[in-house]
Amino acid sequence: MTPGEDAQPGHGAARDAARARWAEREARDLAGARVAVVGLGTSGRAALRALQGRVGALLATDGRDEALQGASVEVPDAVLASGPTPRELAEVTLGLDPDVLVVSPGIPATSDLLVRAQQLSIPVWSEIELAWRLQRPRPGGGYAPWLAVTGTNGKTTTVTMTAAILAAAGLDAPAVGNVGTPPVQIVTADGPGPDVLPAELSSFQLHATHSLAPLAAVCLNLAPDHLDWHGSYAAYRADKARVYRGVTGLCVYSEADPDTRAMVEEADVAEGARAVGLTLGPPAVSQVGVVDGVLAERVGPGRWTTATEIGEVADLAHLLGDAAGPGDVPDHLVLDALAAATLARAAGVEPHHVRDGLRAYRAEDHRATHVATLGGVTYVDDSKATNAHAADAALSAHAERSVVWIAGGLAKGARFDDLVAAHAHRLAHVVLIGKDREPMLDALARHAPEVPLVEVTRDDDEAVMERAVGLAAARALPGQTVLLAPASASMDQFRSYDQRGRAFADAVRALATQEER
Repeated sequence: MTPGEDAQPGHGAARDAARARWAEREARDLAGARVAVVGLGTSGRAALRALQGRVGALLATDGRDEALQGASVEVPDAVLASGPTPRELAEVTLGLDPDVLVVSPGIPATSDLLVRAQQLSIPVWSEIELAWRLQRPRPGGGYAPWLAVTGTNGKTTTVTMTAAILAAAGLDAPAVGNVGTPPVQIVTADGPGPDVLPAELSSFQLHATHSLAPLAAVCLNLAPDHLDWHGSYAAYRADKARVYRGVTGLCVYSEADPDTRAMVEEADVAEGARAVGLTLGPPAVSQVGVVDGVLAERVGPGRWTTATEIGEVADLAHLLGDAAGPGDVPDHLVLDALAAATLARAAGVEPHHVRDGLRAYRAEDHRATHVATLGGVTYVDDSKATNAHAADAALSAHAERSVVWIAGGLAKGARFDDLVAAHAHRLAHVVLIGKDREPMLDALARHAPEVPLVEVTRDDDEAVMERAVGLAAARALPGQTVLLAPASASMDQFRSYDQRGRAFADAVRALATQEER
């Protein structure tokens, strides 16, 4: 089977027909169901709009007085009480006797609501699950295939790279899921609909996703993260592994991460689905890898004897700045590109589309973004490094004693011993922010006691980054890098990693203005 080609003739059409029959039955059941939408952020509101007119009764809550803002749904006053406890939210919501819960990713798997729903055998769906169930067939027949991306790190880069490659092939393929427009909004909109749906899926979303059957899926890597939400590493891994369930084409994994290969081996997939490994070395049969700077696949019909060139490492160098060359491209970025290329090839694009898409791709903000160089000191925003695994990649790009590291935030139950031990030799100073400090302080005391440490102790959260950048700038020497790679989530002092990164960039620009005076 070549990428984009079914294992046997007619299988794609047969699957589409079976899905259409399934969707028709599910729609009939939904038409008489009481559905409660819990959590009214972007995805929850999109779910409400998509469900109106399709269900017997529609309920909604996010536990705040302003929850509804014009949504015409049936909601008892008790649900709108300001600030219910988790137990009260569970009691009120489940007391409405819903047939289905559509839950926000912000509702933890260990919450009273989801635990009680499981005990009562009430189905719990993510917005992704809802989108799969409500997706309309295309005017010419069949459904737009999904390309699913998960992993502890690299998801957004990979899914937006995939979208760029598909766009280079002339396909309508917006990145959805944990980025962009909620997929339920896209798949229920009027019009012809997208050609392909590359979807970034978090472990939160996958936890309540049951029916999705992607054309191709990848788990890029796996490291402990979000343990407070899932309750354990085993539960986190199990939810990540859901990305491979029902895959009809390619199950893509990293040869450098045995856990991702094990997930593929354990997965319940469709007949004819194949495993494809990603490697930074020359690819073997059913692998995609690198040969002397060339991105090459051995996945198609000629895989037993030859490799197909699909791009070059040099196609990624522009992401690192004008002076960068192929040798400067970090391994994790190459692996993300290999994953994106493999997923896009599964959707039928040609090799030159991979090359064109990678060259046209522009990285999202807050991912190793160069902000400025002031007085010989480089300032880099990697606010998206919200866990130890991502911070490891960010720190790995730097030389010994060259980093003034701004770290800290919401640890999410993680420890940082391995991270600090691996990179202590790169650290010149550490500036610690965040309210959840014990895990990072403990790791630094154990593994980097010689590295000077300063803590930002301001109570004013809005000024914390200004203070952190000022402290870092005062300690950085020419040739060093002030690196924001917090290894922690942002919600203790910021609304999001985006706000944290923008605060860093604003503080750096303020320094530049001061230097000009």
